[in-house]
Amino acid sequence: MVEYRRRRLGGPGEESERVDETPHRQESPAERHRRIASGFAAAVASTKDWDAPTPVPEWTARDVVAHLAGWFPPFLKDGSGIQLPTGPSVAEDPAAAWQHHESAVQAVLDDPNTAERTFAHPRLPQLPLAEAIDQFYTTDVLMHTWDLARAGGLDHGLDPDECAEILTGMLPMDEVLRRSGQYGPKQSVGDDAGPVERLMAFVGRDLLWESQRPA
Repeated sequence: MVEYRRRRLGGPGEESERVDETPHRQESPAERHRRIASGFAAAVASTKDWDAPTPVPEWTARDVVAHLAGWFPPFLKDGSGIQLPTGPSVAEDPAAAWQHHESAVQAVLDDPNTAERTFAHPRLPQLPLAEAIDQFYTTDVLMHTWDLARAGGLDHGLDPDECAEILTGMLPMDEVLRRSGQYGPKQSVGDDAGPVERLMAFVGRDLLWESQRPA
């Protein structure tokens, strides 16, 4: 049975609940990140046009990499004091930038000292550092793997069971997630839609987007 928790998110006087979107599998945060980040890296390696549009409105393929490599380092530093080393520019070489970023995050998770460290972000309750990375960052990489794969017409390679578990954890928090501004309006899906499609439609992705790409 998969268990999900609700956490509080928000600054002083502006708290809101946030769902823990991460399924509690028999997999450590380091192992899960290695698997999911490798899937994103495969999409990066197969991307031919970094200016191609993506299912995220106004984002190009390059912007997907820039998002992941951009928001997480300051988030990590604010909550743990860890500063990831600066890598190649996403604007100049998104593939090299991702490789550097992926390796830097993996090094933090593989560090034996990480198990003893606490993540204490000013807008979140304290929790173990590895758990924080897993909950807030690794699942974001999973979702954006779908975006980058669709941009390049690639196989996303996402695990349907994992996507079903993530969606199960998010469904009770529908209203809170919408208010956060981090997710678009839910999209409709057919009765025959699988777990991956249902998850991505829930977080606001248009499943028909591929047919609307410019020629």
